[in-house]
Amino acid sequence: MNERRALTKKSSQAEQGAAAIMNMRRSRICKSNIATALFFCAVVAFGAEKKVISPPGLAPSGNYSQGILVDGTLYISGQGGEDATGKIPNGFGAEVKQSLDNIGAVLKAAGMSPADVVSVQVYLTDAAKFRQMNSVYTGYFKEPRPTRTTVVVAKLLGPGNIEITVTARK
Repeated sequence: MNERRALTKKSSQAEQGAAAIMNMRRSRICKSNIATALFFCAVVAFGAEKKVISPPGLAPSGNYSQGILVDGTLYISGQGGEDATGKIPNGFGAEVKQSLDNIGAVLKAAGMSPADVVSVQVYLTDAAKFRQMNSVYTGYFKEPRPTRTTVVVAKLLGPGNIEITVTARK
């Protein structure tokens, strides 16, 4: 009787061991499949073609691209309030509008519009000008508005008071 119990116990332990081995193999296969999927996603992401977007008549003022389009997502460099001649308009509201118009030109060159913008970062040199910026901003971006981060900085490159960068997705 004791031998039968011992054999039954050993058999049960063997079955549990076999099940554990099968689970480990399934787990390895699953992990292997996940690793393979991640590898192919990385190949697609890193192998994606980058297309420089530069609107006619609006040359960048430095060593950067105004926009890069990758897999339907457009990344627009920070745009200040300078017009095509490099001048900043009088008045902060006009500077904000020009900055947004510069962004609009890059969006248009990529076949997009403000409605395609999903994220905005605004850099201001004066927190007291936030309301004025927001007034112009809400006229440019309609509901549902993109996500936004606003940061007050000590200074921007050049004489401007605002720089805006966006990400858009078709």
